[in-house]
Amino acid sequence: MHTKGKRASLIPENMRKAMPLLTLRTLDGSVWKMDEHREKVVVVNYWASWCEPCWTEIPELVRLSQELGPKGLAIVGVAMDEGGEEKIRAFVQRFKVTYPIALPEPMSQMTYGLDGLPTTILVDRKGRVAKIYSGAVREEDLRADLDLLLKD
Repeated sequence: MHTKGKRASLIPENMRKAMPLLTLRTLDGSVWKMDEHREKVVVVNYWASWCEPCWTEIPELVRLSQELGPKGLAIVGVAMDEGGEEKIRAFVQRFKVTYPIALPEPMSQMTYGLDGLPTTILVDRKGRVAKIYSGAVREEDLRADLDLLLKD
């Protein structure tokens, strides 16, 4: 279920499909694995430094990560920039991104649900896709969905 523009509800639990078990190399050289985040609500955010809507969305994700991380939220950003890591590092520093930033692997399953940038995928505590936002998501909409998922 992709949402664009208007507020839509989460995918009903009985219709949610498993998120692929992503294994991502991060900007700092470590590895981020989806299966190590079971029991957490996970936000996978695909973005790029040239994406203007991402400039608004990233600071909101940083706030949500800091506020809701202790309640069971994990966020990973997937930088879709091409041509080296310098642009990505500069962007991360400029926007003071505190959550892990991953780099796409060629021919990986990472682009699950990707329909332009930014794309944000919400994964419930059981590792199933609860919602996919295509385009920028408003902080209040994301917060409302996260509050529902974090209660489960």
